[in-house]
Amino acid sequence: MPKPTHHTVTFERSLPSNDRRNIRKRLAIVLAIFGSVTLFICLVAPLIGSTSINLLQALNPSISFSNNVDAQIFFVARLPRTLAAALVGSALATAGVVLQALLRNPLATPFTLGVSAGASLGAMLAVTFRLPIVLAGVPAVPLASFAGALAAVGTVYVLASLRHRGLSTNILLLAGVTLNSLFSALILFVQYLADFSESFRTVRWLMGNLDVTSYRPIQIAAFLIFLAFVMYSRLPRALNLLAMGPESAAIRGINIATTQRVAFLSASLATGAAVSLGGPIGFIGIVAPHLVRLLVGSDHRLVLPASALFGAAFLVSCDVVARVVMAPLELPVGIVTALLGGPFFLWLLFKRSGRNLVP
Repeated sequence: MPKPTHHTVTFERSLPSNDRRNIRKRLAIVLAIFGSVTLFICLVAPLIGSTSINLLQALNPSISFSNNVDAQIFFVARLPRTLAAALVGSALATAGVVLQALLRNPLATPFTLGVSAGASLGAMLAVTFRLPIVLAGVPAVPLASFAGALAAVGTVYVLASLRHRGLSTNILLLAGVTLNSLFSALILFVQYLADFSESFRTVRWLMGNLDVTSYRPIQIAAFLIFLAFVMYSRLPRALNLLAMGPESAAIRGINIATTQRVAFLSASLATGAAVSLGGPIGFIGIVAPHLVRLLVGSDHRLVLPASALFGAAFLVSCDVVARVVMAPLELPVGIVTALLGGPFFLWLLFKRSGRNLVP
């Protein structure tokens, strides 16, 4: 692989100044449109549910919280779910974008590399064996889930970097698929050992569940996802060039090994935090990136922020549907995302048959 020289110009500097201004203008438009829609959905979502509430009553400081039913519904039952859905949707959507570019595979998802299966196994162990662990106000299930995700990330990383300067994408995929199968078998074994009530909790968690009533897990997940987003800030231009092939990217000054590591670790961190908070909610990581590309193009400087906003809005909307479609019963949100995302992705495959899903 050719090594970049000191005279190699970066991708952005090689662009004409008019093109750079055009990208900035398009980015501002994308952020304004997607951001406005996402903000509107997040503001309206806590007001929708099987029980009507009065927002002014909920925010009335003259009424004590213990006597204010509207405030209890708004701040305890609905607002945490909305915040959790926004975080999880944003994390899964952006992780899907990064992994699809890293692996150069349009079918890659945040769950391809075994992170979700490891997180799920950790959560199953915490539920089945009733681990009495609480750390910084975070209960055992999210902690064990994130620990399982870290174990999966570490295993895949070691295998993919062994005897390679960077990360072998082929080994990443093979190790991820193998870990998914192994952890899925272990999850079934743990469920076999569980009693009826524990099995019910584990099955519901595996469907994807945003039944969050405490702000502490949301704060911890938000911090981890923020760290992943900081790492993402180094990636868009490199991912644009990486899509052209490692050799072309290296010639243009991209450090392939560093880019691969940052992409893998940031996407895995975001996925682990999201799954520990909301469970393995499927389809967002594959549907959101492709739909955003149809709307804004394939430039990752636009796709990454747009996917973050779209993923948040999409999952918050799905959570509203899950809460009201069979009220007073609540569906696991993972069922809603599958029912909406599955047909859409089949339609997308049909419309783009014979063409690459990633423009």
